[in-house]
Amino acid sequence: MKLRQLHALSAVVIMVYAAVHIANHLTALAGIQPHIAFMKTARAVYRVQVLELLLLACVAFQVLSGLVLVFRGWRQRRGLVPWLQAIAGAYLAFFLLVHVSAILFGRGVLHLDTNFYYAAAGFHVPPFQLFFAPYYFLAVVALFTHLACAIYWWRLAAGRQPTGLVIAVPATLGVAISMLIVLSLSGVFYPVDIPAEYKATYSAATP
Repeated sequence: MKLRQLHALSAVVIMVYAAVHIANHLTALAGIQPHIAFMKTARAVYRVQVLELLLLACVAFQVLSGLVLVFRGWRQRRGLVPWLQAIAGAYLAFFLLVHVSAILFGRGVLHLDTNFYYAAAGFHVPPFQLFFAPYYFLAVVALFTHLACAIYWWRLAAGRQPTGLVIAVPATLGVAISMLIVLSLSGVFYPVDIPAEYKATYSAATP
């Protein structure tokens, strides 16, 4: 199989997890406890060792193969869609590398439950919200945009001329979902009291 086909195949595995993960974040609109309850149920599946190793392997491959594809076609790209796909893919590679590393570090080194509080802590220890708000917001937007570009090329290959709505609708949905996730983590919908052990992970870097 070609690298692009393998990249798409591993993306399917990641998208299944991403759909569950985004749904998990959206349950936080109803409160922290529904979020944590959903997470516990989902973890019973995706933290099965074999499945988790498969997911981590797909993430690693996705990051490496994605960067290869971004740089390999750099000079050949023409038009909005190829550049949207490349920029969104490059940001996703950055996000996956940082995010997965942070989760593994939190679990393995800090011995913390990487739940809602772990994700939200950076929003409640100034000035880290200046990083985490765009960091999370752009991740979901990039995910939906990158997926929209893949659908665009799939429709084109199938002989069906795609319109701009193929990109605009998923990207707009991504913006809306991103905003809801960031606002819930920020404590806009209800008070968020971050436990001290989660805030402490930022104390060494706080002036």
